[in-house]
Amino acid sequence: MKQYLTTITVLGTVLTLMFSAVLVFSIPKKVSAAAQLEAIQGAGYAVNSAMIDNLKSLIGKKVYIHLSSGTTLAGVVKEIGQHFIHLEKLDKKDFFDALIRMENIIAIDTQFRKYK
Repeated sequence: MKQYLTTITVLGTVLTLMFSAVLVFSIPKKVSAAAQLEAIQGAGYAVNSAMIDNLKSLIGKKVYIHLSSGTTLAGVVKEIGQHFIHLEKLDKKDFFDALIRMENIIAIDTQFRKYK
């Protein structure tokens, strides 16, 4: 009985390895090829300009805004005023917008590249 269980275990292991090898070698070459990136038109920072000017260039784009409190808000820039930014379509908060004071923003980040 013990020999029978050993034989079944070995056979199961061999079949599993063979099945795994078939899966690995049957992956299409397109998936394993390195993905190419392309720049997004109009996306960029002006490091010699103020934060407000950089945000104005991102109107209509999705951004992540990092606040001095440690909170990060993600959404689409709708409007920029002298003292506030209106962020709409907040991530993970359906039907919510945010009004953020400019002086509380410590960093912004947005997508500059995407896959072709």
